This record gives sequence, C-alpha cells and structure tokens, in this order.
Amino acid sequence: MEYTQILYEVSDRILTITLNRPEKMNAFTHVMCKEVIDALHRADDDDDVRVIIITGAGNAFCAGTDLESAGGQGRGKTQLPEGFDPERDIAGMVTLTMYDLKKPVIAAFNGVAVGVGLTMTLAADIRIASENARFGLVFTRRAFVSEGASNWFLPRIVGMGKAAEWILTGRVFGVQEALAARLVTEVLPPDGLVPRARELANEIVQNTSPVSVALCRQLLWKMVGTDHPMEAHKMESKTLSWMTKNPDVIEGVMSFLEKRKPNFPMKPSRDMPDFYPWWTDRPFRT
Repeated sequence: MEYTQILYEVSDRILTITLNRPEKMNAFTHVMCKEVIDALHRADDDDDVRVIIITGAGNAFCAGTDLESAGGQGRGKTQLPEGFDPERDIAGMVTLTMYDLKKPVIAAFNGVAVGVGLTMTLAADIRIASENARFGLVFTRRAFVSEGASNWFLPRIVGMGKAAEWILTGRVFGVQEALAARLVTEVLPPDGLVPRARELANEIVQNTSPVSVALCRQLLWKMVGTDHPMEAHKMESKTLSWMTKNPDVIEGVMSFLEKRKPNFPMKPSRDMPDFYPWWTDRPFRT
C-alpha cells in the first residue's frame, strides 16, 4: 500500500509510524485508519521490525476525528474506502489490531491527543509524552459515546474512577494528570521524546528474544481479563514448557554465562507455538 497520511520509517529494526497531516493536527480519517492498520500488519509480519513507535508530525499527536472532511468522518455512513464496515468504529479497528500484535508498541505523544488520538493508543504497551501533550476524551461534549474499545482498556490502565471522570466530563487534561494516573509512564522535554522512545525500543531490540516478547506481550494482554489467576498460570506453564524446548532459551542461558549479547535464532513469523494464538482461531485482521 502507498501511504498518503502516515510515514513508515524503519531504522535499527525499529519502525516509526508518524501520523502525517500536520496542517490538520493529524486529525484522523478513514484513509489514515486504513494506512495505520496496514502498517501494523506489515510490521507484525516483518522479522526485521522488532518494535513499533507511533507518533505525530508537527505540534500534535492527533486532534481526534476529522469532522470537517466528509470522507474523514468517523461516525455515520460516509463514503468509505473498500473493505470498511460502516457499522464499526474506526478507532476500535486500530486498537484491536494493535491488541493482537506480536510486536511491542510505544506511543510517543508529541502534542495534543484527543478522542481517537488517545483511544487508538490504549493497546500500546508503553505510552510516553512530551511536556506539550494534552489529552481529552471529549465524546460526551459532541454527543458521541466513547470508542476505540476504551471502555475495556481505559479502566484497566487508570482505574474505573479516573476513567469515568475523564469520559463523563469530556474535559481536556494536562500531561501531569496523565502521568499521575499512569496513562503515561514518562514526561519528557519535546526534543527528548522520540530519542527516549528509541532508547526503550533499543532495550528490546538488543537484549530480548522476539518470540519471548511476542508471547509475553500476549500473556499480559489476554490474561488481564480472565476470571481467575489459575487461567494465567495454566497458559504461562504451557508457553514456558514450550519455550524451554526451543533454541532461544539455550541461547539466552549461554549468552548470560558467557557474558555476551544474545543472538536469538527464533523468528515470530515462523517459530510460534502451534497453540498460538490461543484466544481465537486466528489473529484479528481488518
């Protein structure tokens, strides 16, 4: 796919997806949705990509749905790109795609993130923000309802009380409030944001097994909603038993004993267990 509203840049096994409509504060459209989903799937299938960073061009991360463009409206039955279900929320299509990835995702909020600009990142594994970032779940102020599967994700991240306050009031809030609620884990000067995201990504690239990361990522996300910790114990036991029979564990132990960087041979594209994905017959695909 040729991208017109995002940038796709791979360097040092790190993909940076940049929402690229700076003249519109990266307002979200169906075209951008389709491109982001394609980029996420493309990266997930590419063993040369280990980590995904998503950020915005210019001074904004994403100012929400583009309500001015008829082709970009996120609600209602507009002229949709091929393959879109008009009854589905496009923010949720991105979030659920991200949720099922084998690759970790770092969201780097360089500026305002409102509506879908926030909700589509709730399945990211790490969220960091510039001092210039602001956030808002402004749906009730426009007579919409919260989307992006945020009613599942947000209470698990910040707790029900804070999630309810933000969603029901629809108010815009600052980066320090986001940090205090653990929506983001770090606040950085603007020029330090992407370097910090890349530093975190490099920790993963240089030191971890891609297959182990993929399995740990999905154990975290898929076990958080189970009814009893026994379900997590069962799946952890199953995946641990499988990994110990494979060469990455040998390399992990030997690199530790030999005091060197690991060189893990297994690849997520071909070496996942036969029970993966255990939560469905196949990964979510839009």
